[in-house]
Amino acid sequence: MMKSKISHWISFAFLLFLSLVFIFPIYLVVINSFKSKFNIIGEPFSFPDEDTFVGFENYIYGIESADIVGSFFRTLIITVGSVVAIVVLTSMTAWYITRVKSKFNKWIYYLFLFSMIVPFQMVMYTMTSISVKLGLNSVLGIIPVYLGFGSGLSVFMFSGFVKGLPSEIEEAAMIDGCGPIKTFFYVVFPMLKPTAITVAILNAMWIWNDFLLPYLLLGSNNKTLSVAIQLTMQGAYGAIDWGGFMAMLVLAVIPIIIFYLFCQKYIIKGVVDGAVKG
Repeated sequence: MMKSKISHWISFAFLLFLSLVFIFPIYLVVINSFKSKFNIIGEPFSFPDEDTFVGFENYIYGIESADIVGSFFRTLIITVGSVVAIVVLTSMTAWYITRVKSKFNKWIYYLFLFSMIVPFQMVMYTMTSISVKLGLNSVLGIIPVYLGFGSGLSVFMFSGFVKGLPSEIEEAAMIDGCGPIKTFFYVVFPMLKPTAITVAILNAMWIWNDFLLPYLLLGSNNKTLSVAIQLTMQGAYGAIDWGGFMAMLVLAVIPIIIFYLFCQKYIIKGVVDGAVKG
C-alpha cells in the first residue's frame, strides 16, 4: 500500500513537472506581450510591473501593422479547407484499401506509411517548383498540397479503425440498395467519428501553425498568420520588435487552443482506436 502511494506521488510529480515545462514557454510569451521590446530583452523572465507594463500597445501595433484580419481569414480558409479534404478523402481511401483486398491496395497502403517518414525538407524544393508550375501557389491551391502531406498519418489511423468495424453492417446496407458512396457516408463515416475528430484536430493544429509551406508557396502576397507575424515584426538588418511579436503570437495561438480544448476528449480515444485495432 505504501509503495503504491509513493509510486502515485512520484508519477504525479513527474507529470506536474512536464506540464510546467510545456506551459512555461506560453507563460513567457503572454507576460512579455505586455512589455516593451527593451524590457523583454533586458528582463525576459520578469513579470510586468508598473515600470515595464505597456498595456495593450503591442497588440494594437501588431493588429494595425501585420494585417491580422486578412491573414486570419486566409489561414482559416486554408486550415478548414485542408482539414475537410484530409478527413473526407483519406477516410474514403482507408475504407477502400482496407475492404478491397489486393496486392495493389496493399502497396498503396505501404506508400502512405512510407510518406510519414519522409522529411518535408527532403522534398520541399522539388515540391515548390512543381506546385508553382501547377498553379498551386494560391490560398486555395495550397489545400491539395496539405492534403498530400497530411494523408499518410490520416490513412494509417483511419485504416486501423476500419479494420475493427464489422463488415456485416456494410453488407446489409448494400443489400438494402445502398451503393458504395451512400454506404460510406451514411453507414461507415458516422462510425469513424472518433478517429475523424482526432485526425481533424492533429491536422488543424499543424496547418494553422505551419510557417514553412505557406512561406514557400504563398510568399508575401497571401500571408498566413505565421508568415505575417514573422515578416512584419522583423525589421531591417534582422531587428525584431519583440513586443509586437509576442502579442501577435498570443493572438495566433488562441483560436487553435480553444479548438483543441473543445475537442481534446476525442484525441486519446481516436488515437487508441486507430492504432490498437490496426
